[in-house]
Amino acid sequence: MGAIDAEESIAIQHDVDVVTARQRGREIAARIGFSGSDLTLIATAVSEIARNIVVYAQVGELLFSAVEEAGRQGIVIVARDQGPGIADVSLAMQDGYSTGKSLGLGLPGARRMMDDFEIDSTPGVGTIVTMRKWVRQ
Repeated sequence: MGAIDAEESIAIQHDVDVVTARQRGREIAARIGFSGSDLTLIATAVSEIARNIVVYAQVGELLFSAVEEAGRQGIVIVARDQGPGIADVSLAMQDGYSTGKSLGLGLPGARRMMDDFEIDSTPGVGTIVTMRKWVRQ
């Protein structure tokens, strides 16, 4: 596994930060050992989640870290914000549901692209999305 810092954080506030997070996520994943289509999936999931921060919460951060578990190498991406939160997470995870003017594919799409996906959201407090992807052996 390639070395990365224990954890790398990227502040998300503007559209340009979405691009930066996507690029850094891809670079970090490549250093961990991901390649090909997995790099594209990780970058796309990062982009979707970062864009949600800009659109709905305005300010947040993405944390990237390498993980090793049971001999597997992977990446963990945690997105945190103190935005309005999601009133109905199960509804928000359905394709086509959006409280904005989007297609409603961001959260469910990111969930499909990653191996593990958890979301914890409290209205008025914020949202934490934790995503993991494992290097294919």
